[in-house]
Amino acid sequence: MSWGPEVSEYGYRAARPDGQRATGLEQAYTAVHPDGLRAADMEQTQNLWVAERALPEPQSRDSKVSEKKSFWQLELSPPRVKREEVMHLSRQLGAFVRAGLPIIDAVRAIGEEATNSSVRRMMTEVEEGLRTGERLSDCFDRHPKIFPDFYRGILRSAELTGQLDTVLDQLAKYLERDLEARRKIKAASIYPSMIALMSLVTVVVLAAFVLPRFKVFFAGLNAELPLPTRILLGVTDFFTQWWWAVLAGVAVVAASIFLALRTEGGRYARDRLVLRIPVIGAAVQFALVERFCRILSSMAGAGVALPEALRVATESLRNLVFVRSLAHVGEAMLEGQGLAQPLSSTGLFPPTAARMIRVGEETGTLDTQLEVTARYYEGELDYKLKKVTALFEPAVIVVMGLVVGFVAVALVSAMYGIFNQVDV
Repeated sequence: MSWGPEVSEYGYRAARPDGQRATGLEQAYTAVHPDGLRAADMEQTQNLWVAERALPEPQSRDSKVSEKKSFWQLELSPPRVKREEVMHLSRQLGAFVRAGLPIIDAVRAIGEEATNSSVRRMMTEVEEGLRTGERLSDCFDRHPKIFPDFYRGILRSAELTGQLDTVLDQLAKYLERDLEARRKIKAASIYPSMIALMSLVTVVVLAAFVLPRFKVFFAGLNAELPLPTRILLGVTDFFTQWWWAVLAGVAVVAASIFLALRTEGGRYARDRLVLRIPVIGAAVQFALVERFCRILSSMAGAGVALPEALRVATESLRNLVFVRSLAHVGEAMLEGQGLAQPLSSTGLFPPTAARMIRVGEETGTLDTQLEVTARYYEGELDYKLKKVTALFEPAVIVVMGLVVGFVAVALVSAMYGIFNQVDV
């Protein structure tokens, strides 16, 4: 009696048509005979493709193939799908579609080659959805944490216009530019952060190990200590005796900030404060303008309706000051005021950006002008980041140098003062 496969909790496995068992991945399955009877079994196959080809009865209903994991392969928590993986996935999928490969086969190939188990699991679910007649964007809609709203919106429009391969390449390029901008920000903050960390470690070592020894030495001489030394020892004694109160206070403040940021009012206050910080606020503003223009350009170029594109681009910013202001822009645009003038009236978009967008509206090349605007502010963002780094590095060095220098002066002045008193 031959049996066909059915959906199961663990997946599927089957023997090859010649009756020999393939080696490789362990597959589990339950099977349904055409007369409705069921059976369960376990087998070894080289991969999922081999397992599907080895089905005893391809005409059997409800067939599904997946890998059964061993105990050592079980995951306590699935790995996160990084933005880099989404970028490579988009580029691969676009290349497969352009080469004429059926979308189901392309999704399967990407899933089998993925090293991230979460990507493999996701692509398996996407393949199942495609087999039931769903569109690719519908399958991606079930994974909003991996594919942002703008990504799925652009993809949905591309499916309607038949430009899936082109749009996938555009999405991959956008993600690549976004990742590059994030890398620049991280790289700009590494050096100042290391300086601050090393300076903090130096101060902690001096306060925890060096000063207590000097304190015993000074007390044994019964000498009058200089003011800097008395201040330093007083601060050290305070933290030594009340460290638990300091830690409790820090914990309370941190918990209060955490709870405040979970409210919309707290997040809005934080975002507004960040935008008002000198130099840093301008860099954040340019980063948000660049991201807004880039996403709006991609969606408008893909044929997405401008109100929908504006909504998705606004939500992608995650800055409540921008989000609330741009909500009024959407309302003004629906009233026939266009896009450039409402954006300019928010006060969040520089005049240059508003003029570029106005040119796009007047010439009918809005998506092109938005892309030009995004590139312009990408360059401006690089300049701002370099400026922030140029100001932040010496500031950190000066502040931490003053702290370490004060400790050194306090110790040296105490030594000289004591020796002078002893000589007298």
